[in-house]
Amino acid sequence: MLTLALSLAALVCTILARPSLNYLENHFTGEDESNEVRSAAIKRLLEVFGMEDPPAIHGHKQAPQYMLDLYNTVADVDGVTKDPYLLEGNTVRSFFDRRSEQVEFRFNLSTVATTEKILTAELHLFKLRPQAMLAFNRHHFCQQVSVYQLLPTTKNSSAHGRKLLSSRLIPVHSTGWEVFTITQAVRSWMADEGNNLGLSVVVQTLGGGQMDTKLIRFASGRHHHQSKQPMLVLFTDDGRRSATVENAPNDTAATSSLPEAPLSGPPSRSARSLDYSEEEGASTSCQRMPLYVDFEEIGWSGWIVSPRGYNAYHCKGSCPFPLGQNMRPTNHATVQSIINALKLIKGIETPCCVPDKLFSINLLYFDDDENVVLKQYSDMVAGSCGCH
Repeated sequence: MLTLALSLAALVCTILARPSLNYLENHFTGEDESNEVRSAAIKRLLEVFGMEDPPAIHGHKQAPQYMLDLYNTVADVDGVTKDPYLLEGNTVRSFFDRRSEQVEFRFNLSTVATTEKILTAELHLFKLRPQAMLAFNRHHFCQQVSVYQLLPTTKNSSAHGRKLLSSRLIPVHSTGWEVFTITQAVRSWMADEGNNLGLSVVVQTLGGGQMDTKLIRFASGRHHHQSKQPMLVLFTDDGRRSATVENAPNDTAATSSLPEAPLSGPPSRSARSLDYSEEEGASTSCQRMPLYVDFEEIGWSGWIVSPRGYNAYHCKGSCPFPLGQNMRPTNHATVQSIINALKLIKGIETPCCVPDKLFSINLLYFDDDENVVLKQYSDMVAGSCGCH
């Protein structure tokens, strides 16, 4: 009898200690719903940035200095565009040829969508210092450097043909980056991937003779550091540019007047206290409020180079009658406000506080092939708010 009583007591304790079925269902259902909402939100945010999945980056990668400098030229520290006309198109990509020798280069452009408009393509080559200081005659102070597109073989010839893309004189003693325009070749490659047989660089004296390879050297993808490797820089337009940005007369002054967002972390405490006072019931007129988007919190810091986040801002507040010019009302909003105040028509609400000027931001990031991309996204920052 005692044994039976102890067994019943143990069973009761076990049942009481075990979470109820309803609790388990609610707990896991809530967790699943939360994960599902987060997954759907991240997916939608990726769509805003024109992606299906976040790029998979393995290990720490260094962005080319050219792309970092370009980003700093077109964007503020928080990514907001300084001037919508500084950048040709809305996308810039850099491609490395890490297998190349000194005279032939080939780039994989598979990440470029066929729908993108090719605007400009540049071959960036780093000219090294001469290895040998030979006696120069008047033909050796400068070199003729020509870049050719390699063409498919024809029926009458087994050798590759070539098409001249760019040619100019370069001093023998110079060192540093040299840039050649190769737009025609890239357009040909995008039209037919089979045409992408690469590029050939030919160096000659002014008289057309062959130069000593110890004098004229370009860094190769196989034997030199990434900071000096041959690079193709491609300027394109993916068609996503906003009409409001294209038609803007000049947003430079307006953009520069924007308060700088913090480089990391949420907005300041003063901004947060303002939000808090509104939540407590304080009535404020339509105005712009901070809304910081932190890429690290989202989980994107591994593939985004710059910025670490940006202040998108949002519009909040009421649009009470009468609407002053400080609320930047449209004529429609003014009329709606009057109708609402006079109660002429039942169910007419007051105008809404919404963004009336939007600015673009720039994102510098690694794609799936670990190429660095600079992309401009329209209508990402609320520049000002008004009653509409």
